[in-house]
Amino acid sequence: MEKGKNRDKLEVLFWSIAFPGFGQLLNGAYIKGLLLVGLEFLVNVMGNFNQIIILSFNGDIQKAVEVTNYGWLMFYPCLYFFAIWDAYKDAKGDSRPYAFLPFVFSAYFVTVGVIFSADLKMFGYLIGPVWLPIMFLPVGLLVGGMIRWILLKRLE
Repeated sequence: MEKGKNRDKLEVLFWSIAFPGFGQLLNGAYIKGLLLVGLEFLVNVMGNFNQIIILSFNGDIQKAVEVTNYGWLMFYPCLYFFAIWDAYKDAKGDSRPYAFLPFVFSAYFVTVGVIFSADLKMFGYLIGPVWLPIMFLPVGLLVGGMIRWILLKRLE
């Protein structure tokens, strides 16, 4: 594998993680990239996501729950993980069979984390709309990875 190609895939992956749509822009998919950037702004503003992040980082979880627009915030995980996968795939990243499954299940489980974030407590503490979805991410990766493994075993 060429060093430059590998770096390009990682560059696209990390920019996409930083901001949905940036990876597509780096790949030259300008319309898709701008659409994803626009959708990121729309969902972020309508869901109050930046305010939720600031409140959560400052430990004001109850206030973060109160300002969350769950109807909009639930769009964010699917938009986010799709943008990451799409940018990486277009940069000639992982193209093995079912490689998309960990991304898809991460989106599913993070969305479930958003759904339960207003009420679910752990050890008596409300986790909130930033931290609970993040805690569900490894579960989505694991489930997606296991399903991928099972499907690949059936192909053998």
